[in-house]
Amino acid sequence: MKKFNIYFLGLLSALFVFASCEYEGIDPITEVDPGPDQGAPQVTIMSPADGNVIKVIDEVSSIVIKFGVEDDIEVAMIEVLVNDNVIATMSEFMDYRIVNREVVFDNVTNGEHTVTVRATDLEGNVTSETVNFSKEPPYTPKFENEYLYMPFDGDYVDLITLQSSDVTGDLSFAGESFGGSNAFTGSPDSWLEFPFNGSVGTEFTAAFYYKVSGDPSRAGILVAGADENRTQGFRLFREGSADEQRIKLNIGTGAGESWNDGGVIDVNAGEWVHVAFTVTESQSTIYINGNPVNTGNLAAPIDWTGVEQLTIGAGGETFSYWDHKYDSSALDELRFFDKALSQDEISNLINASAETLSLSFDGNYQDAASNRQITAVGNPGFTGDAAVGSNAYAGADGSYLTASAEGLTSSKLSATFWYKVDATNDRAGILVMGPEDTDNPDAQNKRTQGFRLFREGNAEEQRIKLNVGTGEGESWNDGGVIDVTAGEWVHVAFTISGTETVIYLNGEAVNTGTLSAPIDWTGVDMLSIMSGAPRFTGWGHLADTSNMDELTFFNKVLTEEEIASMMAQ
Repeated sequence: MKKFNIYFLGLLSALFVFASCEYEGIDPITEVDPGPDQGAPQVTIMSPADGNVIKVIDEVSSIVIKFGVEDDIEVAMIEVLVNDNVIATMSEFMDYRIVNREVVFDNVTNGEHTVTVRATDLEGNVTSETVNFSKEPPYTPKFENEYLYMPFDGDYVDLITLQSSDVTGDLSFAGESFGGSNAFTGSPDSWLEFPFNGSVGTEFTAAFYYKVSGDPSRAGILVAGADENRTQGFRLFREGSADEQRIKLNIGTGAGESWNDGGVIDVNAGEWVHVAFTVTESQSTIYINGNPVNTGNLAAPIDWTGVEQLTIGAGGETFSYWDHKYDSSALDELRFFDKALSQDEISNLINASAETLSLSFDGNYQDAASNRQITAVGNPGFTGDAAVGSNAYAGADGSYLTASAEGLTSSKLSATFWYKVDATNDRAGILVMGPEDTDNPDAQNKRTQGFRLFREGNAEEQRIKLNVGTGEGESWNDGGVIDVTAGEWVHVAFTISGTETVIYLNGEAVNTGTLSAPIDWTGVDMLSIMSGAPRFTGWGHLADTSNMDELTFFNKVLTEEEIASMMAQ
């Protein structure tokens, strides 16, 4: 009992001490008059950005609306509207002066849209802020008369009609690609079937990239037939050996058939080859890498009677005889056109198809080549001035763009862009695709994989340099110098082949570097644009405050003539 009384008295003493604290230097909470209302609330919409474009396969998608509202006295109500329809209303806030919220809208359809955030304070002052955004189909035809496009980037969808192929058997993807992130490959007793009734017309073109396999020794590639008689539709197939395969074409003309013995692909080269064939009412032509290799005459136009589907990767139900069964080759970037393309048009198609990333920076970071997701770090902006188009990227301290490296890591690579250099920082990263340096997380500088394009110099001149990792070593190209004081747009390009690198300024080759081995992409999963961060910071190559326009990547080595042509466009 004595012990309990001691504890009780101690507790009372503590309470008295606590109650008297306001007299020991701690002020009590007192109400402060906020004064008169100075004006309407301030509204900021962080997402979507004005002019943002959504491109997804889904016909209806979602968008996250991020916004902030501030008022000098108290926010009474906030309304969020999409296309002038209220989708959310809120009036209770943890902090009545500063509100940051997110609202998800799940009914975004194709077309133009507006997001409005309307805030009202206690005095009835109202502020509205509106941004515009749009949703577009995942792919807008890039070429005239384009009828079908299948990129095979993890699905079997035609991006023009959004129709899916039916899968027969057990198919997987190639795990490699010419463009994008993946490619089609067949397997035993397996193929794709796509609705195809001949509405492409009697004159048409098919084109694709192909890494041929000699196993099995013969296979169907693209087949659109009505039955096994070969008098309707067409059959594109291959025959040969483990060393070479001949691409052939058979066309049904109703009362008969036409044969085109095509041309040969070297299996051992293991390279992506562009294959195309054109059909007119009187002849067919097969092209390999843009060159016509053989022509076949047609006694009559192609007959589409009874043709209902296109079989991809096998002879299918109408052409499996003669052992034209599944094709284990890799096939990518399949396109059909409802006209017979000329040789020049096929060459242009090849050049355009080699684009793997294309950023015009005309007020947004939309990748026109493959709809790649681009992420902004920090606060990069736009110039209001451009080398081409209406706008360009404006660099800022601590700011840059990132994108997935998927589909960019080819053995042959080129990149081009316009550049107006700012030497406020005497060195900076421009384009970096390197692995994470886990041994030096705060000063990353692992240079045995990927590449690093950067600049170094002073307030008067900056040298553009390139470093390429070859697995066990690295290669340096000391590039060329840009005059900072000129304040002009300069066209910059570089190419990487299996043996060398070349840097071009304004269309002229300024330096060449030798590679002891091809570029090694091990561990490379990210592209940084206009900064060395986060993978190339060890030597202070941080954000670039320069301006950039019309950035394009290619999975081929551009020639000097091609670079000069792009510069002149």
